[in-house]
Amino acid sequence: MGNGASGSKIQFSRGYTGQVVPSSGVQLKEKCNLEANGGKLINGRCCCCDSGCFGSAATSAVKPANVVHGNRDTIGRRLQVTIAQPATEQLTEKSQRAVGKWLLACSGMAFGSIVLGGVTRLTKSGLSMVHWNPFAEFPPFGQQQWEQEFLKYQEYPEYKAFNQEMTLAEFKRIWYIEYLHRMWGRTIGAVFYTGAAWFWWRGYLSRRAKVHVGLLAVGLAFQGFLGWYMVKSGLQDQPHVSQYRLAAHLGTALVWYSLAFWSGISHLSTQPMHASALMSATVQRCAHGVLGLVFVTAMSGAIVAGLRAGLVYNSFPKMADRWVPSDIMALEPKLRNFTENPTTAQFDHRILATLGVSTLLTYVPVSLASSHQAGAVTLLSVALWLTHELKLLRRIPK
Repeated sequence: MGNGASGSKIQFSRGYTGQVVPSSGVQLKEKCNLEANGGKLINGRCCCCDSGCFGSAATSAVKPANVVHGNRDTIGRRLQVTIAQPATEQLTEKSQRAVGKWLLACSGMAFGSIVLGGVTRLTKSGLSMVHWNPFAEFPPFGQQQWEQEFLKYQEYPEYKAFNQEMTLAEFKRIWYIEYLHRMWGRTIGAVFYTGAAWFWWRGYLSRRAKVHVGLLAVGLAFQGFLGWYMVKSGLQDQPHVSQYRLAAHLGTALVWYSLAFWSGISHLSTQPMHASALMSATVQRCAHGVLGLVFVTAMSGAIVAGLRAGLVYNSFPKMADRWVPSDIMALEPKLRNFTENPTTAQFDHRILATLGVSTLLTYVPVSLASSHQAGAVTLLSVALWLTHELKLLRRIPK
């Protein structure tokens, strides 16, 4: 069935065929087994048999070109008309766009959370909240509660190793940064889970969309767990979080963001590209390669951050007057150097990307390092968008 200029198909029970052409006046053409001359429809009723054979309110506007009728008692039962409902199609398209906008909003909030997480790490705020309550977490109220919270922090390794001269005002500053990061994550959860329940209940999600939303729901809960698991590693023997858990936390966030972003633009890009748009398979492979390189580089940056490797060599292009540092393979077995040696971690990250050169040269200021991380996620977004758009184009045959 169609609409617009082509009209909507009509099926009749016994040899009737026709087409409705929407216009200022609907027209109906059909053939009948029994022919009668001069038959007309007046107000949707047959002028000869007065049976109202077409039996539909829509036929009050029908003006036939050739009307032929049969048995007045049976023709009404034999005639079956099926007309398309353009409003339903429009509602479907509208619902798809609504889902797409919601997913893009969630991915945008995840983008902000990734950047805010970087600020939390750079300001060394992540270990200031030593307890975790997934549902009810409120700031201390009053001087006494703040002092109690500060005393809790003083029991853990970070304070004993680095912050014994910290004042209550300084503690409040890092506490609020970590609190903002946690509450932003909870806000993402509220927006995502509420939207998912609403769209699922309204039937706005296709089977493929349900799979994506289900994965995002599980991934978001897992991300919250990983956040606490990462913080827990810095509240034990060592006064800093594990670089492995930090990389897992960031990696999960990037995967979640990528899936939400991809699914969002897929819902908004419902129409395929014009058939004349062609592409080379090589271009598509390159786009996937760029996407993979950006992700690997971001993971390398997580290792650098976890080891604080951005502070060991602050010169470029050489590292302490050498192209390859002497301690690049100092640990045994050799594979440990890639994830536990700060020199190797920084060297690998330099090879993968040079966008952070100014960050190294200026000893990792918070503002520049945060911009560096935001730029990485932006580059990932562009690579995702490019890969998605290329999927809509036809390949050039070899």
